[in-house]
Amino acid sequence: FGAGLRAGEPAQPRAWWKEAFPGEPVAQADTKKLERIAVKGNRFVDGHGQPLLLRGVSIADPDKIVGQGHWNKAHFAAVKDFGATLVRIPVHPVAWRERGVVNYLALLDQAVAWCTELNMHVIIDWHSIGNLKAGLYQNPMYTTSMDETAQFWRTIARHFAGHHTVAFYELFNEPTNFNGQLGRVSWDDWKKINEDLIGIVRGYDREVVPLVAGFDWAYDLSPLRLNPVDAEGIGYVTHPYPHKRMAPFEPKWEENFGFASGSFPIIATEIGFTLGKYGMAENGAYGKAIVDYLEHRGISWVAWVFDPEWDPMLIQSYRYERTESGEFFSKAMKAPAK
Repeated sequence: FGAGLRAGEPAQPRAWWKEAFPGEPVAQADTKKLERIAVKGNRFVDGHGQPLLLRGVSIADPDKIVGQGHWNKAHFAAVKDFGATLVRIPVHPVAWRERGVVNYLALLDQAVAWCTELNMHVIIDWHSIGNLKAGLYQNPMYTTSMDETAQFWRTIARHFAGHHTVAFYELFNEPTNFNGQLGRVSWDDWKKINEDLIGIVRGYDREVVPLVAGFDWAYDLSPLRLNPVDAEGIGYVTHPYPHKRMAPFEPKWEENFGFASGSFPIIATEIGFTLGKYGMAENGAYGKAIVDYLEHRGISWVAWVFDPEWDPMLIQSYRYERTESGEFFSKAMKAPAK
């Protein structure tokens, strides 16, 4: 046989045997500038072991903000001015795929660097809604898979291991079977899925705090009474919006998630005004009640959403004028801890 190339053979074959998965450990300075947040008993604590009450906001997906021309440090400075000490960054599966792992990680690196400079910790949130076990989701933008979800957390944990600014990994935004429309999933199923994901994270990062959401779109933590996730150093998530349960709110909150704060650290990673026109008239009583309830129990909270298009909006435009809910939550963030 001749030494020449066969017909159709590439002149320079791809060196696939040298390739590695993207997401090398982050090469940022100041990875230890902020205190590490950890778990102690039923609370999140600072580097001195003192209990923390974190107040923050969710921004929109970085891919959306970039596409609309507002991805810059000034955007995060506006979040800081709002009163936040914690920034939740929702990564939608569709955006992760379409932008590509390397390019999306570059955005997260920028966000983490800006938050470090501004003294705000970060939650990275895999922002899907649906039934991960069945592979069925509420909308196309949330479509993912067990393989993709596991690979996402493998990449993120490897990349940000040891970076104290990135305090939390919210493993899955809102698990739900949508009243049976998205198939079946039991708490035992969901518990095992999260234990497997936590195992992957812990293979790279022993310090970060993984966050596990309950059912009913991340609202209901009642299974923790009998069968908590078998993992150390984790927290739990609730999304107690006003449309979840009608007033009086507090008895249902206590039954559905509040009781768990006596045993486990909890963070309400989404709260907001979802009734009526999203203003104080329909939601003012809820706003005061939820902040008082959470803070009385040492539960940290994050308001949804620091974006002028996604509901319920905290800002009216990228000039950062606040909506009624934005005014309410900004004042609540800046108030002395109860």
